[in-house]
Amino acid sequence: MFALCFRGTPPAPRSDHVAACHADRYLLIFGGGSHATCFNDLHVLDLQTMEWSRPKQQGPIPSPRAGHAGATVGENWYIVGGGNNKSGVSETLVLNMSTLAWSVVSTVEGRVPLASEGMTLLYSNYSGEDYLISFGGYNGRYSNEVTGILLIIYMPGNRFQNFNLLFYSAGQVYALKLSVKLDLQSSTKDQPTSDSTSRVLEPEVEISQDGKIREIAMDNADSKNRNDEANEQLLAALKAEKDELEATLNREGLQTVQLKEEITEAEARNAELTKELQAVRGQLAAEQSRCFKLEVDVAELRQKLQSLDALEREVELLRRQKAASEQEQAALDAKQKKQAGSGGVWGWLVGTPPDDDDSESS
Repeated sequence: MFALCFRGTPPAPRSDHVAACHADRYLLIFGGGSHATCFNDLHVLDLQTMEWSRPKQQGPIPSPRAGHAGATVGENWYIVGGGNNKSGVSETLVLNMSTLAWSVVSTVEGRVPLASEGMTLLYSNYSGEDYLISFGGYNGRYSNEVTGILLIIYMPGNRFQNFNLLFYSAGQVYALKLSVKLDLQSSTKDQPTSDSTSRVLEPEVEISQDGKIREIAMDNADSKNRNDEANEQLLAALKAEKDELEATLNREGLQTVQLKEEITEAEARNAELTKELQAVRGQLAAEQSRCFKLEVDVAELRQKLQSLDALEREVELLRRQKAASEQEQAALDAKQKKQAGSGGVWGWLVGTPPDDDDSESS
């Protein structure tokens, strides 16, 4: 993979758009959506110069749409179906990629396959006739129907008239028959009619696919019968959807009852846990009070220990002072005795006899 460099202004980011290639050079992008926005813009990328552009268009500009399908037949680009976030688009469009002129091929009513989103569309030629074949789509319900659109040669300036839409059962083929009336009638009078022009001016074209596709005349009776059948099918589908919704509602009701019971059990369990939590909080408060008292007692004991240490130091000091005093007293007593023992001449004069210890010592 590698990144390409472009010039010009590219389209805004989108999805569910359609694209076509014209003349092996021009890439055309139409419509699409982004979030809640649908587009109806036409962008062209020149694959030789790699430049984006928004060319000027002719004819009625299509309404915004997304989820549509497109197929090219020669220079014509057919756009079918799509939606605008509110309803399906009922127009079938064709764009002449050479002149960039839009035309409305047909407009349908109701929830028919041609007004679906997300269908597929391709071109096929069968027995010399050009067809656009589509399958599936969604227009309020998902479809498995195949739709065949029989194409008439398109010429610029033509307008399509007198088209009939032939309805079959689900899974079978729808056929859109178109006839064309030229706007420039004077030119057709002066010019000889060719085979292709005769084909364009046919009021109706027979559908023949080896007996697989039958042409059905569109009269009031057949239309009424088909409408009745369609209504019956719609009623049956609605009834089935109703039954499914009721079953879903019943399941949701049972789930709701179960959830209510679970909520009740959870609330009861929550109440029990709340009581246990309150009891634990009371025990914790008591333990905190006890711890506080113990801390006070420990503080008092520490103070007493500090006082005891001070008393011990004082006692030790007193002991030392006492010992020093005793030593001093002993020294003093010894000195006094010594002084008393050495009377000398004074003692002899006064007639004081010397101690026996002194006389022995002398």
